Amino acid sequence: MRWRTEMALVTALRLVVVAAGAALVWGAADTSSCCYLAKDNLMCRDVCEQVLTTKSESRLKHLLQRAPEYCPESMVEVWGCMNSSLPGIPKKSDGWVGLGCCELAIVVDCRRACKQASSKNEILKICRREYENALFSCINRNEMGSVCCSYAGRHTNCREYCQAIFRTDSSPGPSQIKAVENYCASVSPQLIHCVNNYTQSYPMRNPIDSLYCCERAEDYACQTACKRILMSMKTELEIVDGLIDGCKTMPLPQDPLWQCFLESSRSIHPGITVHPPPSTGLDGAKLHCCSKANSSTCRDLCTKLYSTSWGNTQSWQEFDHVCEYNPVEASMMTCLADVREPCQLGCKNLTYCTNFNNRPTELFRSCNAQSDQGAMNDMKLWEKGSIKMPFMNIPVLDIKKCQPELWKAIACSLQIKPCHSKSRGSIICKSDCIEILKKCGDQNKFPEGHTAGSICELLSPTDDIENCIPLDTYLNSSPIDTIVEEVTHPCNPNPCPTNQLCEVNRRGCQSGEPCLPYFCIQGCKLGEASDFLVRQGTLIQVPSSTGEVGCYKICTCGQSGLLENCMEMHCVDLQKTCVVGSQRKSHGTSFNIGCNVCSCVAGNLICSIHQCLNEHSSEDERRMFTGLPCNCADQFVPVCGHNGRTYPSACVARCVGLLDNQFEFGLCISKDPCSPNPCSRTQRCVPKRQVCLTSFEKFGCSQHECVPRQLICEQTHEPVCDTENMEHINICTLYQRGKMLAYKGSCQLFCKTVEPVCGHNGETYSNVCAAYSDRVAVDYYGQCQAVGVLSDYNFNTECASVKCPPLVAKGCKPVTSPGSCCPLCAGMLKILFDKDKLDTFAKVTNKKPITILDILQKIRLHISVPQCDVFGYLSIETEIVILIIPVDKHPKALQIEACNKEAEKIDSLINSDSPTLASHVPLSALITSQVQISLKLSSSIQTIPLLPLLLFCLLIILSEALLST
Repeated sequence: MRWRTEMALVTALRLVVVAAGAALVWGAADTSSCCYLAKDNLMCRDVCEQVLTTKSESRLKHLLQRAPEYCPESMVEVWGCMNSSLPGIPKKSDGWVGLGCCELAIVVDCRRACKQASSKNEILKICRREYENALFSCINRNEMGSVCCSYAGRHTNCREYCQAIFRTDSSPGPSQIKAVENYCASVSPQLIHCVNNYTQSYPMRNPIDSLYCCERAEDYACQTACKRILMSMKTELEIVDGLIDGCKTMPLPQDPLWQCFLESSRSIHPGITVHPPPSTGLDGAKLHCCSKANSSTCRDLCTKLYSTSWGNTQSWQEFDHVCEYNPVEASMMTCLADVREPCQLGCKNLTYCTNFNNRPTELFRSCNAQSDQGAMNDMKLWEKGSIKMPFMNIPVLDIKKCQPELWKAIACSLQIKPCHSKSRGSIICKSDCIEILKKCGDQNKFPEGHTAGSICELLSPTDDIENCIPLDTYLNSSPIDTIVEEVTHPCNPNPCPTNQLCEVNRRGCQSGEPCLPYFCIQGCKLGEASDFLVRQGTLIQVPSSTGEVGCYKICTCGQSGLLENCMEMHCVDLQKTCVVGSQRKSHGTSFNIGCNVCSCVAGNLICSIHQCLNEHSSEDERRMFTGLPCNCADQFVPVCGHNGRTYPSACVARCVGLLDNQFEFGLCISKDPCSPNPCSRTQRCVPKRQVCLTSFEKFGCSQHECVPRQLICEQTHEPVCDTENMEHINICTLYQRGKMLAYKGSCQLFCKTVEPVCGHNGETYSNVCAAYSDRVAVDYYGQCQAVGVLSDYNFNTECASVKCPPLVAKGCKPVTSPGSCCPLCAGMLKILFDKDKLDTFAKVTNKKPITILDILQKIRLHISVPQCDVFGYLSIETEIVILIIPVDKHPKALQIEACNKEAEKIDSLINSDSPTLASHVPLSALITSQVQISLKLSSSIQTIPLLPLLLFCLLIILSEALLST
């Protein structure tokens, strides 16, 4: 068929281009004739001569990596000559671009060899191409990307969109190519030429990219067969034959299904029109950031660039000049940085920026081999006497002699991008900037009217440690001398294919299956040209593709890898303000009113309901103050609200807004939701405890579900434990055998003896395992008998009779969560949420209530360190309390610090309304957060025993995976 002929042709063309790209990376020179061929390009000739005369192998490696920047790809004769010489010399720089591909290797020996190799040739000795297609495809892409994108220099956006071309397994979309053409045309014609060579030779899209075509089939059976074939078959022959057989049709051009396939599978050439699926915007995540612009100019430019068209070259350049380094637009630029490169814990394996290694509890945006190489490249460019910025060139003295270590720290900081502060910005501090330019800037050549101070005012306008990177942190090596696997980062760098998300494996492994510390989950991009992935099967909030501020829609990430079934939501007027006293507060601002945290949300004031003392209170008032909502008495006479939450007394329940007919006395967990049986005779009633955050009057908050009485249960492995400590393969099997559920997860020996525990939510559980299966951490052993009083003045609390687990943690300043009695070492978040927004989500989606467990499971996916896990509850003050706790039996100080840092990361993402969280339903309803951490890590890393019994239980429970991710 013609289609197959075209595919064979473009496949051959692509191999030629990739080979040429590899030659650029691996080539060198051994005769003066090579340099003479570059006589018309003095910079290229200079590099060539340095290659010939150097005696140092490391220097040669260095020069070979830099050569493509000075000798354009079009200089074919030069490269051919250089490529045919210096046999036996490892033609690879220390920052090898293939390192990030190693996790794609199937064979363990191949994966190990890849990580230890310094060149592709070394891998070829161990890895076989026919078995490791994904690995070598990734390496080839990275090689080409390294060559092409090096022409972008310091032009951030140009380099970003160039790199996006090479990050995907499928052919780049027309909008991605258009973005590179529009923005990079004035930066580097060589880059455009290099990218065009690659994109024009790319064969077909990944089959999964064409799943949306299946919807064009009129026959349902054909649609189903089509999706199955595309998700299971790889070659054109298999796909075409499968579709002919499954749909009982020949590939006729007029058939909508085949027409869609033929268009989506052609090479992307100028003049060929590709019809993408219905647009959800070019990049919904970045479009979300546009609403954070403080000037209408930057908001309009941002919207133009990321909504339905990329804009023109002028728009990109204007955005770069007006917005990129404008301190007023820090919120928007930080948001865009979160989308491009989210902050992740840990940094290691760098060969140039070695001072950044061994930092497992610090956050970085771009700790990888490419950035490591980029820092070295920047230093080489700066050594020529000029630092090129988008809006000016800064002349400098010989940086090889003037403060070279400080310059290296600057280059590495700008490339590796530490998220040093809550603002997560990536600029160096103003005092460091001024110091280096006063000492090493060529001040006689500064642009007219500029001094070191005025230049730094533009580049690094602040010394606030919350908003800049202090260089002294990275002038020396990490205080942790060696890598100790106390804190690991399975998803950093990302080991998964580009269309999949990496998630930490917290479920353990079944026998007979590969056991990796991570899972690769299918995802969807937030737009045609977005690299921001969200989990398949989840609900996603994206801005309207028009870019109108305050207008959003809810979509589903479908099996096609595209956002589907989008539903427009009512637009919110973000111009509305809140009146507080004599002041007006704008949307999104958070502030304190007395001891309460408040936030203005589109004209509505949302506050916590802490009980406050004022400075004029008498001693008697202070003595009688309990700190409980409405200053209720310190008495534990629990009632169960219709929202599924146990409150310590009727007084507290009424104070948070429940009517007398909306709660009943007793613990919620003591109520049997299946008595009397609410289900039909053909169904079984199964208890399903939940605490609802949505209005239970509108959406209910049922504590049970009715399931069919199945004769044969599926063999899905989701272990549960019954009240007799017998394990069953899943809950269906348990009920089929007439047993009662004790908790989800494998049975644990230490939970065989029933010993009740009191959770942080004030609920009494039959044992530790039952509490953890609800994602609730244990406060103390025994029946719940007290509520933690929130007053610093009342010392005669019921907690005095509670025996807390021992806390022996040197250097740990423990936190006590609201309503609890016992302290623990953990990172704690207290979060305000928008109940109306949650109600809206429930209304426009599945009409089901949104629960506290829904929030905890979503937050859990954003915790990247396996040594920490997430627990939480709805507090009696109607805040969401989240605890990020170390899970080891005897956690190290480093592990406690990692959990603290994870808590600070989540806190920052919530308070900045970052798309990292705000794109996910229901996390986008989280408004503002307060963080409290338990430990400041000292320079000496010590082993700290912490809540031995509690954390021992945590470790075992989590290793057995009570809850799947």
